[in-house]
Amino acid sequence: MMEIQFTKMHGLGNDFVVIDSFAQEIQLSSEQVRLIADRHFGIGCDQLLLLAPSDKEGVDVRYLIYNADGGEVSQCGNGARCVAAYLHENGLVDGKAITAETREGIISMTMEEDDLVRVNMGIPKLAAADIPIASQEDADQYQLVLSDTEITFSAVSMGNPHAVIVVDDVSSAPVLTMGPEVQQKTFFPEGVNVGFMQIIDSGHIKLRVYERGAGETLACGSGACAAVVAGCINSSLNQEVDVALPGGHLLIGWAGQGEPVWMTGPATFVYRGQISL
Repeated sequence: MMEIQFTKMHGLGNDFVVIDSFAQEIQLSSEQVRLIADRHFGIGCDQLLLLAPSDKEGVDVRYLIYNADGGEVSQCGNGARCVAAYLHENGLVDGKAITAETREGIISMTMEEDDLVRVNMGIPKLAAADIPIASQEDADQYQLVLSDTEITFSAVSMGNPHAVIVVDDVSSAPVLTMGPEVQQKTFFPEGVNVGFMQIIDSGHIKLRVYERGAGETLACGSGACAAVVAGCINSSLNQEVDVALPGGHLLIGWAGQGEPVWMTGPATFVYRGQISL
């Protein structure tokens, strides 16, 4: 039995258990992650973030990202903001510029005014092989046959795969039924996050996301980035877009092909505690 200290945080309602292993090395099994994430028998979260020192020069932290089902993933935009806020709050970094090592690569974050964090989410991947999807050709949009309909969607990787579907009204979109059905398709060999995007105008969208390994969450940072990229390519969105998610708003900026996506939003501390595993 070991006692683990944790911090509960959220980014627009997308909630995290943050575990700091700077002082003591901590390794967690998939079973332990699932217990911690369980909202009845554990702490409860969409994702768990495990922080550790990086062995790369000039990098402030290495962190692992686990979904509630115990699976490890490579990228999490809301999680990145929480990591930056945690390091800054606990004096583990000097200044407001922070670099982090993830399984996908190095990302940079900056602490802004009003408790906001700005994150360089990297250059989106649009080639079918890089997302990945089971298509021999790259396209701006793809088609997929479901049990009772055929959908058209855009595919984008922000370090994790996203399918973005344009809908007339996110409030009535079949997120809880279509989301898992799309995820089950072999067209996505590594699974997929499914975004349902309603375009309000060229500078505003609404978005709901059914996430891989977590179900629908109140906010998905990488999903917001993927939706804006898809909207810029197919629907003439502006280079800066306000994304309204169920948990709140993110500001997403993208200057176009070959450029990184920038995400700005809040990171909120909820409470600290410990759990016995």
